[in-house]
Amino acid sequence: MKTRFVAAVISLVIAISGLATAQSQPSSNFKTFTGTVSDNMCGAKHMVKDKSAAECTRECVKMGSDYALVVGNTVYTLKGDKTAIDTFAGESATVTGKMSGSTIAVDSITSAKAPTK
Repeated sequence: MKTRFVAAVISLVIAISGLATAQSQPSSNFKTFTGTVSDNMCGAKHMVKDKSAAECTRECVKMGSDYALVVGNTVYTLKGDKTAIDTFAGESATVTGKMSGSTIAVDSITSAKAPTK
């Protein structure tokens, strides 16, 4: 009986230490990107010509488009707190999040504007 109990305790300790190790290591698909916040329908070229990039982005999102981050020629779909993402519509932003395909699950988003002198 004692042998089974000791074996169970050892197994539990090994399992817990393995879990702690796995949780302390960052995911390999957790990345940071800097680009322009847009929507995934327009991407880098907004279709509503009489509106600013921010206004066009917000209108497209209201019509069902997702927020996106345009980095060079690549458009990444942004998933997360829409209110936080909306703050940066049409602006340069730095997004940190978990990648899955071409979608970023946003963990944080901040302004990427250079500080003024």
